Amino acid sequence: MTGRQAMADRIVGIIDDDESVREALGGLFQSVGLGTECYGSVHAFLAADGLRRVGCIVLDIRLPGQSGLEFQEALSRSEVAQSVVLISAHVDVQMAVRAMKCGAVDVLPKPVREQDLLEAVNRALDRDRDRRLAADRNAALCARYATLTERERQVMGLVAAGMLNKQIADRVNVTEATVKLHRSQVMRKMEADSVPDLVRMSDRLAEVEKAARI
Repeated sequence: MTGRQAMADRIVGIIDDDESVREALGGLFQSVGLGTECYGSVHAFLAADGLRRVGCIVLDIRLPGQSGLEFQEALSRSEVAQSVVLISAHVDVQMAVRAMKCGAVDVLPKPVREQDLLEAVNRALDRDRDRRLAADRNAALCARYATLTERERQVMGLVAAGMLNKQIADRVNVTEATVKLHRSQVMRKMEADSVPDLVRMSDRLAEVEKAARI
């Protein structure tokens, strides 16, 4: 885990235009060992580059300027994954459904019960940690794949498709010994312990590529 990720892993961003609410929530989170950053608006949060530093956001739905719900929906449409817990003095069913469809961890009414909020925030932080770890693993996998030559990538794809060395040799018009050499290089560079391991890597690379196109 990088230093940035370790820092963000247990930090809660609080966005609420009521200073007393910010202070109360900040004190609650700090009492259980969580770091906090407090902001009075979405604009202030973004201006401070808060997205980079926090592991989850506790967000008031009704805010001046861009509302909390609008901000959460914008996040869900962007490439910036973020765990969000929404709070509001006025929560209706339609609003809650809209928020949950966009990936909110929870939607809680004010005044918020401390235990409900802490449980939601811990779920949000766990989700964020898992997402960051997965992103790290994907980045490392892509970096290893980038070290392969074009021929090695071709051989990897055919091995992952279940083809035998002789079949691969016939497909790419090289000797079986050359295929064995390329296959050995692929296993070494990809740090694969077995062919099933390489197949899983190939599937994961395909998922990453598909996600990048969306």
